[in-house]
Amino acid sequence: MDAKHLGKTSTLPDSPEAAELDYVPNPRPGSRYMIRFAAPEFTSLCPITGQPDFAHLVIDYVPGDTIVESKSLKLFLGSFRNHGAFHEDCTVGIGERLFAEMKPIWLRIGGYWYPRGGIPIDVFWQSGDAPEGVWIPGQDVPGYRGRG
Repeated sequence: MDAKHLGKTSTLPDSPEAAELDYVPNPRPGSRYMIRFAAPEFTSLCPITGQPDFAHLVIDYVPGDTIVESKSLKLFLGSFRNHGAFHEDCTVGIGERLFAEMKPIWLRIGGYWYPRGGIPIDVFWQSGDAPEGVWIPGQDVPGYRGRG
């Protein structure tokens, strides 16, 4: 395994495009299971005003041959901190990039965004139907009522 970040000192990438994700072999290739990452303090910037936007991201996937290494995922998600993009672009872009690079059996992402202009925006993307025989729990992030 040629890890870019695991066991090494890493700095926050300047942009999502510059971020390099590490993928490691699936430790249970014969088992069907789901992995969940929750990022309750995700931030990006509004591309119009430059003001910060905040979201609770939930990424679920059923791995194929590889899994994403968590430190590299944290750095990738952190790279959005100074990145201007709409909620839809951030949420769908993260899901599509992980799906394209990692090639999981299935992946979904829920972006539960805090209000902008008084309206919370929730964005969802998935790669297709959930596979049969795998427990896929609900994301259970409550509708906005002062999320927290």
